[in-house]
Amino acid sequence: MTGGAGVAHLHLCGDPYEVGRQHGAALAGPLRGFVDDSLCRLNLLVDEPVTTAGLEPVLSAFDKVITAELPRLAEEITGLADGIGIHRDQALLLQLRREILGYRKIPARGDCTTYAKAGSHPVLAQTVDLNGDLDDQISVLDVRLTGSPRRALVLSFAGLLGYLGVNSDGLAVGLNLVLGGDWKPGVPPYLAIRHVLDSAATVDEAVECLRGLPLASSRSFMLCDAGKAVWVEALDGRFRCLEAQQAEHTNHFLHPEFEPFDEINVFARNSSRRRLEACRAGLAAMAPAAGVEEHFALLSVPPIRVVGTGDVRYERTVAAAVALPGSGELYIRPGDPATSVTREFTFADPDCCTAGVPIHKDMDTAER
Repeated sequence: MTGGAGVAHLHLCGDPYEVGRQHGAALAGPLRGFVDDSLCRLNLLVDEPVTTAGLEPVLSAFDKVITAELPRLAEEITGLADGIGIHRDQALLLQLRREILGYRKIPARGDCTTYAKAGSHPVLAQTVDLNGDLDDQISVLDVRLTGSPRRALVLSFAGLLGYLGVNSDGLAVGLNLVLGGDWKPGVPPYLAIRHVLDSAATVDEAVECLRGLPLASSRSFMLCDAGKAVWVEALDGRFRCLEAQQAEHTNHFLHPEFEPFDEINVFARNSSRRRLEACRAGLAAMAPAAGVEEHFALLSVPPIRVVGTGDVRYERTVAAAVALPGSGELYIRPGDPATSVTREFTFADPDCCTAGVPIHKDMDTAER
């Protein structure tokens, strides 16, 4: 593990329980502190305080679905709890914070701008706009499961097993929050993304993985390999896709069939539309072979970069990411991407099986 500028890089290998245990043990102090911080900071964001005991029926309902649909990740959650030294329900809560918040309690301002380009220079890039001031909880997981030919580089926040990332087969996955439908116990989208990175080699396989899951909440997933870019909107068990050489998404539904069910508030919708327009304009002006730093430059300007107000309840850009599926590289700017330094993450040596070997480096902006 390395903690440079708030980014821990963990090299995790073994069976699912052991991968989770290594993850938890490496970040035990910070994650225990996060759990104790207003219960994963949830009580800074909700109107009525919640407790782990009070949430137990909800957590149990989610756990039944996760265990049935994604048993390997259920085992990893158990390992995570043991590594941190917390109750399993608390480790489960780390995976479910967004579902517990729901979408009627928090007035969203932004929640990620994402795009992908296939072809000779495939890339997936996005801002990460979150509330709760989570830029102090960033880590990158290099996961190698026993018996699997595939590895995953995953950006994680506060003990999440998945968020966005790229795998060794050349598949990159990003996401956007979209608001609609009934949110209910099911597979949280963050775990769905980790499952896709563990299981799929191509965009087509990833789409099939997603279609087979009872998702807990609405989301848009961005998928990219060398051959195609696709966004997949998920709403109440239905999925709608757009395939293109270049795809962009923000936080309102784009598929005509889903637009009538959009629950985003008017202020957030206006923000989402402005960011989508700015993203498309920026990409139109970008060279086809643009490098990593050119993508970060686009992600670092308003309105794509959402500036904080100082209120923990509101989203702001807490990181930006650029994934290169062709080479299996993940680049992160933690915190405000306009002021932070780019960090590069690659897959460690296959024999590296400890959560302790740094592999990232800071990049000079002239490098790429």
